[in-house]
Amino acid sequence: MEGKVVHVPVETLREFMYQVFLKCGVPEEDAKICADVLITSDIRGIPSHGINRLKMYYDRIKQGILSPITRFEIVRETQTTAVVDGHHGMGHVIGYRSMKLAIEKAREYGMGAVAARNSSHFGIAGYYALMAAEEGMIGMAFTNARPSVAPTFSVEPMFGTNPIAFACPTDEEFPFCFDAATSITQRGKIEVLARLGKPTPAGWVISCTGELATDTEAILKGIPAGEYALLPLGGAGEEMGGHKGYGLAVMVEILCAALQSGAFLKDLSGFDEEGNLRPHQLGHFFLAIDIGRFVPLEEFRRTAGEILRRLRAAELAPGAERIYTAGEKAHLAAKRAHERGIPINEDLQRDIKFLQEELGLSHFDFPF
Repeated sequence: MEGKVVHVPVETLREFMYQVFLKCGVPEEDAKICADVLITSDIRGIPSHGINRLKMYYDRIKQGILSPITRFEIVRETQTTAVVDGHHGMGHVIGYRSMKLAIEKAREYGMGAVAARNSSHFGIAGYYALMAAEEGMIGMAFTNARPSVAPTFSVEPMFGTNPIAFACPTDEEFPFCFDAATSITQRGKIEVLARLGKPTPAGWVISCTGELATDTEAILKGIPAGEYALLPLGGAGEEMGGHKGYGLAVMVEILCAALQSGAFLKDLSGFDEEGNLRPHQLGHFFLAIDIGRFVPLEEFRRTAGEILRRLRAAELAPGAERIYTAGEKAHLAAKRAHERGIPINEDLQRDIKFLQEELGLSHFDFPF
């Protein structure tokens, strides 16, 4: 149940996650990257992919299916493209180095694209798109994921939540940043609901018998067994556009698997044919575009900002208070997080205490 929620300062949580990764055998610089990706998620108001996932990485490293040492290998390269192999290392590190490589290529040649294979869960896709935006570029990031989503007119989980992230600079206080799964929701949000003891909203998940499911605990246990599946954007069937979310998810799967000859669909489950645990073999795709090769950067920033301002100035729907553009809520959430700290519910508090005890990090004085 949600119980007592306490707020912990951003830098305290960042340092704690950094120390956890160090204790797990992640090298110092890589541990900083991993912690930064996770705390960025919490700061931007995406609790599903922040410290909520810390124990998952600990468990996977302990299980031997995630290597704390990331061997980043460039296996094929041209002036504007690269294929890299992460050798089942830390997805955050693979994602960070891949986008850095894409940005370097874009800076020299105008565009840079990097496909990564044999990676693992890399946190929020928006983190990597924002890396390019901070360099005055357009950034895009995609990843496939373990199967949890059913194709339109199916009840079988075949592909992952396969997010799309796009970010660019503007002349406003914050960049435009769209970061969303191609499913109605992601498994992480359902994990958050489980921590809070709340049901899953009807319409997010379908059972193997074709009924909408709301039992959060049963859903989380049943997705790996094929008993439940998340629905693509638009929901079940085609009436509300479910086939569009399905098509976008397949587009991401192709970018993230076919461009690097990697694993796809059910081969990303994390289990072999005998049901034994194995690395997830995820694939990513990153794109950086140097805006200055098209128009002066300041002109682009001004135009992008004006697009957003005109959208927010549109006539409001009855009862609505305001219109947002992508990245704005995250910007406001970041301000709150730095002022108040990150909310930690009782279930997550237990995970943090467990990691403290297991890894000898009792010197962190959390208010719980």
